[in-house]
Amino acid sequence: MREENGSRVKEFILLGFPGSCELQISLFIIFFFMYLLTIIGNVSIIVLVKNVQRLHTPMYFFLCNLSFLEIWYTSACIPKMLSILVAQNQAISFIGCLTQMYIVFSLGCTEYFLLAAMAYDRYLAICHPLHYNIIMSRTLSVQMAFGCWTCGFLIILFPVFFISRLSFCNSNVINHFFCDIDPWIVLSCTSTYTVEMVCLILFAIVIVGSCMITLISYIYIIATILRIASVQGRQRAFSTCSSHLTVVIIWYGATIFLHVIPSKEQSKELTKIITVLNTVVTPLLNPFIYTLRNAEVQEALRTVLRASAINLSNR
Repeated sequence: MREENGSRVKEFILLGFPGSCELQISLFIIFFFMYLLTIIGNVSIIVLVKNVQRLHTPMYFFLCNLSFLEIWYTSACIPKMLSILVAQNQAISFIGCLTQMYIVFSLGCTEYFLLAAMAYDRYLAICHPLHYNIIMSRTLSVQMAFGCWTCGFLIILFPVFFISRLSFCNSNVINHFFCDIDPWIVLSCTSTYTVEMVCLILFAIVIVGSCMITLISYIYIIATILRIASVQGRQRAFSTCSSHLTVVIIWYGATIFLHVIPSKEQSKELTKIITVLNTVVTPLLNPFIYTLRNAEVQEALRTVLRASAINLSNR
């Protein structure tokens, strides 16, 4: 007889990063400070954009959405990882595992869509500057952001539904630090063909679709920049999209590594490392990339710091 959720397994064990006690403590310290910096950095971006009037543009509206997403994306994985490292709290319930999977992959899909929306925004700004403010209105930017979030969270409902119908009869050990789809469904004692096909089709639509929008946008952007006569004009135009392009390269670079690995069974540790790049390193780097490579954000940051210093000196 099958129990509720078609599963005899009521909880799973996340292996995390097996190793010596010293290794576990070292990894805990590293990931804890990276998580702390991620939260501080992305919250700072949101606060900065909110409080500086010159940053109230579609580009920075999308950036705030991306920073907000990164906070929750990393928070869906890292706290559980830290508890595994420091307290050996490896158990996670069936519902908890399913919920974590849904949140992580929904936010991941939303990030693909947001990066594509940001690429389209940069395409309009550079290729159609005279019509940019008319086309990319506040209403359109809000609609695009809402569409990214809605599509990201709706599309993952399908694989999660089919995964919830699987039976897990024997092993309940997941060789990962969070409830990833691949290492979870291999534990099933029933056919996973439908789940694998649904995941393959949906992820292909999300990744390839968003990648094509981003790629086409940058083809037009680069072509337009190369037609600018002056070197300073080309540099100024490129500087408006260099931060976003850097984030895109890191994000899709990690995606390529995850999907070209020939055998997941033979490269589980490598898969974990690349997943850390997506779930820990990229959310940490994003705010620094946008502040270090963006003149507008740098100037806004200096303005806020000067205002804060003046306020402190007047007290």
